[in-house]
Amino acid sequence: MTSNSTLPVGRGLWFVCIAATAWGTGGAVAAVLYDTSGLGPVAVSWWRFVGGALLLAAVRRPSAPFPWHGWRSMVVTGCGLALYQTAYYVSIQYTGLAVATVVTLGAGPVLIAVGARVAGIESLDGAGIAACGGALLGLVLLVGGSSGAAGGPSGTAGGLSGRDMTIGVAFALLSAAGYAAVTLLTRRGNGIDRYDTALGGFAVGAVVLTPLALVDGPLPAGSGVAVTAALLLYLMVVPTALAYALFFAGLAVVRATTASVVALVEPLTAAAVAVTLLGERVTPVAALGGAILLGTVFLLMRSERRGAPAGERS
Repeated sequence: MTSNSTLPVGRGLWFVCIAATAWGTGGAVAAVLYDTSGLGPVAVSWWRFVGGALLLAAVRRPSAPFPWHGWRSMVVTGCGLALYQTAYYVSIQYTGLAVATVVTLGAGPVLIAVGARVAGIESLDGAGIAACGGALLGLVLLVGGSSGAAGGPSGTAGGLSGRDMTIGVAFALLSAAGYAAVTLLTRRGNGIDRYDTALGGFAVGAVVLTPLALVDGPLPAGSGVAVTAALLLYLMVVPTALAYALFFAGLAVVRATTASVVALVEPLTAAAVAVTLLGERVTPVAALGGAILLGTVFLLMRSERRGAPAGERS
């Protein structure tokens, strides 16, 4: 695989992996915010977008001209990010965390692989198809096993009406479509620096989410304002500004389908955080799923690096 970027493929793969790990920690932080701050999912997403845009703008080189000519691409990226985040949270409200996660993250690599083939961006070989299958199997076992241990309304979809399940799955697929669109657009390249792509996307996403955030209630309630501010700051810095800047940079040299599979490290990280910090149990099924998922990601990263030209592997 060749690329116009000077970033080695191996480093790009680690960028994607680090980004997914950061996203996984963000889920636990967001869950704490929902329980303690009075903020809803849309409001938390809005703060992430606003903070991410401000942070990236603050550390951007002042002398570098901003690529206003790429505003159309930034609008699409921002709308895609807003759609991905918001539709995923709506899906959770209807189906619970397990179903929403499996459908959204499971459909993502499939939509990306098909979209990349149709758009002529890249093709998927037999090894890539096998890797996608292995990763999806691991994801289903990991999330299904974890939800079985956790129980409660956010775990399994037991007792849901057919209407709720249909609506929830539809929003999960909509979320996956937004994620796939952003990934493919960034991978295809738009003549804009990946850093500016993230900055512009967050700014547009913040504008798009502002009306919904105002309805949801953008200001925290309760007495723990300092803790809420610290958690929001973490979400802005690590799973948002840092993670997406690394993810977009990695997409410059890593195939979109590979990146989407490597990004499945996110639920694996979330499960690890839940066990180590939140005291949740690990079932044998979840442990098996995590092992399959981690092994698949490792093998795919190794294959991607070997497939790159010698000078681009490091």
